[in-house]
Amino acid sequence: MGSLFRSEEMTLCQLFLQSEAAYACVSELGELGLVQFRDLNPDVNAFQRKFVNEVRRCDEMERKLRYLEKEIKKDGIPMLDTGESPEAPQPREMIDLEATFEKLENELREVNQNAEALKRNFLELTELKHILRKTQVFFDEQEGGLNTTTESMTRALITDEVRTGHSMGPVQLGFVAGVISREKLPAFERMLWRACRGNVFLRQAMIESPLEDPSNGDQVYKSVFIIFFQGDQLKTRVKKICEGFRATLYPCPEAPADRREMAMGVMTRIEDLNTVLGQTQDHRHRVLVAAAKNLKNWFVKVRKIKAIYHTLNLFNLDVTQKCLIAECWVPVLDIETIQLALRRGTERSGSSVPPILNRMQTFENPPTYNRTNKFTKAFQALIDAYGVATYREMNPAPYTIITFPFLFAVMFGDLGHGAIMALFGLWMIRKEKGLAAQKTDNEIWNIFFGGRYIIFLMGVFSMYTGLIYNDIFSKSLNIFGSHWEVNYNKSTVLENKYLQLNPETSDYLGTPYPFGMDPIWQVAGANKIIFQNAYKMKISIIFGVIHMIFGVTMSYHNHTYFKNRLSLIFEFIPQLVFLLFLFFYMVLLMFIKWNRYAATNKPPYSASCAPSILITFIDMVLFNTPKPVPEGCEVYMFGGQHFFQVVFVLIAVACIPVMLLGKPLQIMKQRKHANVQPITGSDAEVGMSNGQPAAHGGGGHHDEEEMSEIFIHQGIHTIEYVLGSVSHTASYLRLWALSLAHAQLAEVLWNMVLSIGLKQEGWFGGIMLTIVFAFWAILTVGILVLMEGLSAFLHTLRLHWVEFQSKFYQGTGYAFQPFSFDAIIENGSAASSTENE
Repeated sequence: MGSLFRSEEMTLCQLFLQSEAAYACVSELGELGLVQFRDLNPDVNAFQRKFVNEVRRCDEMERKLRYLEKEIKKDGIPMLDTGESPEAPQPREMIDLEATFEKLENELREVNQNAEALKRNFLELTELKHILRKTQVFFDEQEGGLNTTTESMTRALITDEVRTGHSMGPVQLGFVAGVISREKLPAFERMLWRACRGNVFLRQAMIESPLEDPSNGDQVYKSVFIIFFQGDQLKTRVKKICEGFRATLYPCPEAPADRREMAMGVMTRIEDLNTVLGQTQDHRHRVLVAAAKNLKNWFVKVRKIKAIYHTLNLFNLDVTQKCLIAECWVPVLDIETIQLALRRGTERSGSSVPPILNRMQTFENPPTYNRTNKFTKAFQALIDAYGVATYREMNPAPYTIITFPFLFAVMFGDLGHGAIMALFGLWMIRKEKGLAAQKTDNEIWNIFFGGRYIIFLMGVFSMYTGLIYNDIFSKSLNIFGSHWEVNYNKSTVLENKYLQLNPETSDYLGTPYPFGMDPIWQVAGANKIIFQNAYKMKISIIFGVIHMIFGVTMSYHNHTYFKNRLSLIFEFIPQLVFLLFLFFYMVLLMFIKWNRYAATNKPPYSASCAPSILITFIDMVLFNTPKPVPEGCEVYMFGGQHFFQVVFVLIAVACIPVMLLGKPLQIMKQRKHANVQPITGSDAEVGMSNGQPAAHGGGGHHDEEEMSEIFIHQGIHTIEYVLGSVSHTASYLRLWALSLAHAQLAEVLWNMVLSIGLKQEGWFGGIMLTIVFAFWAILTVGILVLMEGLSAFLHTLRLHWVEFQSKFYQGTGYAFQPFSFDAIIENGSAASSTENE
């Protein structure tokens, strides 16, 4: 069998590389992505390994690149991404890269520092400009007497007439002016009033436009204030309060002429600063635009260098310090490709000594490697989510490609809903290159896009089952013409909820609808659900039993591949017989009943004589005598049924002790005969060839197990299978239950939402139908397609993981994780975007 049905055959190899050629060879292997290196220095601290300095240099280069990336994104400059992956630079090129990044970082930091200083200066001048303007207004109001309240309060501070009752002459007032954050102003005013006991006079005015904070670029709203006071003591107190509230004080001349002259000087300096700031920003922009053109490639190069040195740290040095020794897992089919890559690396480095790749013998279980493409990758991910396959055991993924969307469609069968899902999947497939290039951190979208082929197949299969159920948005398609003639008037058909279709009458033409269900069942309000229930419930059991038998059959290929004769005889055969003689027999009874009994037949094969399959199966297992049947009917469906049923049950019951005791007793017999532990031979499964494992699936790796543990393990395995056969068969009834729920929910949406708009007439009906249709479409997509689709998906996943894979799949392996630049760069890009977020 090919690697599609089993994981790739792996082998452990030892690799000898000359020190000067090691870097280039590892670089070639990273581009190839087919080698998984083992750490030969597990006890050595990461900071004590040979190439730790090179890794640190790469970390420092990555830090500088992340700084550049942050600045580029801050300015909204697009970064060029050609989609190409440059080769890993040679070690000597690291110095040039370091120098380039050092120069860029220093230049950018210097520009940023200059820009911040200029912006801080610009902010101070802008605030001073507003202070000069606002204080001029304050003084104009005071001199012109525009505000009587202000005038009286100012006069109280300017003269002593109010306090002493007699004139002592004018008093010289001091004042300070400054800017404070607007939200601090109320608290600032209260503190001034309390600390100075009301002996200060505060005037403030808002600065309408926000000011930019030079340190972080935030927009801040501020207000201008001027505080009048008398005496040095109050002056000191006022300044301390301003300092505590982080208010900025500015010099403000008392004379109007001086204020005007200062304002003109400030405006001139602001204009000059604007010019310098513009030039600084242009220079910064040019630096960032130049860096943005190469940033992606630089990231790739640095990550490749770092990955190479990190991998070289896993190697061992020989005693001469001239050769590096590595151990690695490689696929057997790719050994020649790997050797060619090693030769290319040797030629690039100029080394004259060729690398040596030797295959090693080992008893260690190799990693599991399943080759996938963009189509099979999503299905393999579903299997690996349950557990990575044990090395070389049967891979369920190829069969899941068909069974998964089909079982999903049995639950989701609707032509309309399936078409919506299929079109969505087809759109993602057609646009996959563009959508893949638009890398996003949206996890939900990434899940949908990663499973685009699964979504498309689920939609296509749902369209097929929708045709079988003849169900499209809860309505039917009359493609071939109904094979019924309902002799009722229109009002009875549309309004009578108790209308039944009776195949015994002449209404039924005697031949079935050519494909799927007859559309006439839409009008049968009374027995439509009864008919569909019986049909869907039986096909659920049929599909379930066939699915489980297929799973048991898969275990046959595992046992034969691993030469596990004991498991083949004492597990596979009794398991298959148990499943066939009980549950597959029940499936045969369904087909016999469908074939022999009909409404138009006369006793003993009329519909009224048809026995219940469930009651028949229960009576069979319990050896019960069938209950009396109506006159003219027969108890059994065919001659000799009772004899066959007794034989089938006895054989099935006899299989249980075979599964329970057969294998442990045989192992005990072999150990006693050999009189040694561990046992040898094909059943012992200890032989290894090219990394092939010794055991599988309850199979044969029992050489070091106690007999008591073997008996316990086999007992658990047997009980789980026997009881699981019953519960797993019943579990497939979820196919029927979810299908019924989906159909009923679609019918409820049609009858209670869309039909309201369809029943309206005239121009109002058109408007109403538009609104109702939009609401119905949202509910259909949101509930029936997304929520019901997710529910059916999860139930299908459970049927594969538990009911199907438990019959043959261990899933106790570990994944092959090759040294691959593509995976490292992809993970590094994701981590970088997360950090930036």
